[in-house]
Amino acid sequence: MPQLIASVEGVEIKKVSLQKDRTTLGRHSDNDIVFDNMVVSGHHCVFDLKGLADVFVEDLNSTNGTYINGKMVKRQRLHDGEVIAIGNFRIQFRAGSSQPIDFSGTTVMQVGPDGSAPQLNAFFKVINGLSAGLEMPVLKAVTTFGKPGVSVVAVSHRRDGFYVAHLDGEDPPTLNGDRLGDQPVRLTDHDVLEIGGTQMLFLLKE
Repeated sequence: MPQLIASVEGVEIKKVSLQKDRTTLGRHSDNDIVFDNMVVSGHHCVFDLKGLADVFVEDLNSTNGTYINGKMVKRQRLHDGEVIAIGNFRIQFRAGSSQPIDFSGTTVMQVGPDGSAPQLNAFFKVINGLSAGLEMPVLKAVTTFGKPGVSVVAVSHRRDGFYVAHLDGEDPPTLNGDRLGDQPVRLTDHDVLEIGGTQMLFLLKE
């Protein structure tokens, strides 16, 4: 899920996963992200989450402005790796961050000495919407994708391959058009996983 990593003079001070449709940032305590500094307005900006990974930052008529690449912005879609500047705060946007969870029976695939089980790299590629083309690697024993409260899946990396299961949310995900349940289903190359209207192509490569 998308993530913000805030720092001051190169020192990381906060890491926030964007789980809500709207995440506010400002000096006042009623914001989701609070920066208690006078360069930050009471309600400085908001991050709008659309779908699984499309995030827009919108300045809320702040006093000192919200900047991306040195340019003041009013509302702009964020791209992976972009850095937002608010005073001396720097906030890096990461589009494809993942979050580990407990999921019994999962192990990282091992390569046998005879080479019979080659190590494969797996990733999802978004194929529709504004994030089309975004690639999200599956790097951990268990990786979650989706939006909490709406639809979340868990992708587990086992000795014999990768498996996906519906983990949370009332909107059931589908795999190649078939509804997913809570029992893991093995993924194969070029499977299409749909979560909350976002379609992702599952790809394997050595």
